[in-house]
Amino acid sequence: MSSHRPVLFVPHGSPMFALRPGAAGAALSQLAVKLGTPRAIVVVSPHWETAVPTVGFATRPETLHDFGGFDPRLYDMQYPATGCPEVAAQVMNALQNAGLPVAQDAGHGLDHGAWIPLRQMFPDADVPVVPLSVQSHLGPEHAYRVGQALAALAAQNILIVASGNVTHNLRDFMLVSSQGGSTPTYVQAFADWIHTHMTARDVPGLLAYRQTAEGQRAHPTDEHLLPLFTALGAAGGGAQPEAFFRGISDHVIAMDGYTFH
Repeated sequence: MSSHRPVLFVPHGSPMFALRPGAAGAALSQLAVKLGTPRAIVVVSPHWETAVPTVGFATRPETLHDFGGFDPRLYDMQYPATGCPEVAAQVMNALQNAGLPVAQDAGHGLDHGAWIPLRQMFPDADVPVVPLSVQSHLGPEHAYRVGQALAALAAQNILIVASGNVTHNLRDFMLVSSQGGSTPTYVQAFADWIHTHMTARDVPGLLAYRQTAEGQRAHPTDEHLLPLFTALGAAGGGAQPEAFFRGISDHVIAMDGYTFH
């Protein structure tokens, strides 16, 4: 197998995804089997937000249960992956070489946006993991640039996993959770819009997603879509995005995931 890795955008759903993986979880597991074992994973999650790109250097990153009010079983789950300071240093160098400011954090663990999908893909936690933070205040173009800086790592048997959700409206999620209801039309409409623009590899169109009414409704704030732009940037100019899963969970969360070959 070539040591050049495809780049991934994976869904992490709600924390309940860990207990009810369903079809999206099965698709993640199958994808990981197909990919084989990388040297290390760099994971970008919207649940670690910082002022500048920050790289996790922990040798034993803690499993963070950074959510409240969910099934008690979730708080007992652990993902005991090791860190990889050597790869973390490569990530820092790549970002610095691209002219981006960068910081390091020796204590940061793996938030649920990181460990929940990784647990589905690599259940034995036997691949070292390096977390990388998101800068939601800097928007899509910055997230894309961070990805471009990471592109060279994919050629060194390092798997870049960008974790987010194609739709993420927390208010709508709470409403449906408490009152029940059906899937609002914007959820599928925006997932289809993303799929169309991904297939056409229309990067400028994707970066301008907030100009669509569905985009604003699907993402009242940017952070859960930003990892998609990092994946786009990291994949490089010639990469073709392909959906490995498309579907909706909890009425309002599009669980679409993409590989960039």
